[in-house]
Amino acid sequence: MLDFACIDVETANWDRESICQVGLVTVKNGSIVDTWSTIVNPEDWFDGWNVKLHGISEEMVSDAPTFPQIRDELYRRMADLIVVSHTSFDRVAIEWAAEKYDLDPPQATWLDSARIARRAWPDRYARAGYGLKTVASDLGITFKHHDALEDARAAVEIVLRACDETGLDIDGWIKRVKQSIFPSTNSANTIPDANIEGPMYGEHIVFTGALIVPRRDAAEWAAKMGCQVHGNVNKKTTMLVVGVQDKEKLAGGYDKSTKHRKAEDLIVKGQSIQILSEKDFLGVIGKTDMLENLSDEAAEKVAAMAKTKVDS
Repeated sequence: MLDFACIDVETANWDRESICQVGLVTVKNGSIVDTWSTIVNPEDWFDGWNVKLHGISEEMVSDAPTFPQIRDELYRRMADLIVVSHTSFDRVAIEWAAEKYDLDPPQATWLDSARIARRAWPDRYARAGYGLKTVASDLGITFKHHDALEDARAAVEIVLRACDETGLDIDGWIKRVKQSIFPSTNSANTIPDANIEGPMYGEHIVFTGALIVPRRDAAEWAAKMGCQVHGNVNKKTTMLVVGVQDKEKLAGGYDKSTKHRKAEDLIVKGQSIQILSEKDFLGVIGKTDMLENLSDEAAEKVAAMAKTKVDS
């Protein structure tokens, strides 16, 4: 079976609930049969950095529908399909946006195309480099990055190429992504402090700002997810987690942290770094099966934090 849908979102700022565009591509029997995209008024502030990436400004969405207004159409298009996103962040964004408005999340079976790529081509992506832009480029897929519909279409192509490469269909991939990347794990290949089987293995993560959870706990959970934790942003950094800050002050032009500004400088130079809020980081952990790899106490704490609405 090759029936599924790929979804992607763009956000107004690094808080994933601030969705300003949604793109969804539907596949039946291995062929694209429908595409749908809409801009969204996130009822939130716009970070200039995000605007530079996707080109969507606050003025452009002033008359656009809000998430509650697109909810029925979006959920209808997702219904009864396996929904694919490249990494878990788009899934988290949809679920956080629903929670923001006290709406039920979509009832869907989710599949991560980054985890598919890591298993379809482990020699290239098992440990690093499995971001959407990198994988698509390697596979010769041309698309306009940071346009939600284009990103969703690129994810479709990645999944179809992986199915062709391995002979697995979508049901097969749902089972495969829950299994080890390698048939057997050689401990000599393991990066210290990083769980090689974690869904985020290969990510190099840095934390900045005042975190709600103790920094040592956040580092431990990130390592369980497969991340290599660093103290400072550098040329290896692929992810920056920003602690809770005052959005009104930031929107008013207050300086971001040194780490945050350095990450943005590196992105300008071509480095692929995701910037996300602590809430989104905890949400990703809480939405994965990696909770079983944590201690009972840690798992309960992460799950609780993932469900807690952060006042930001």
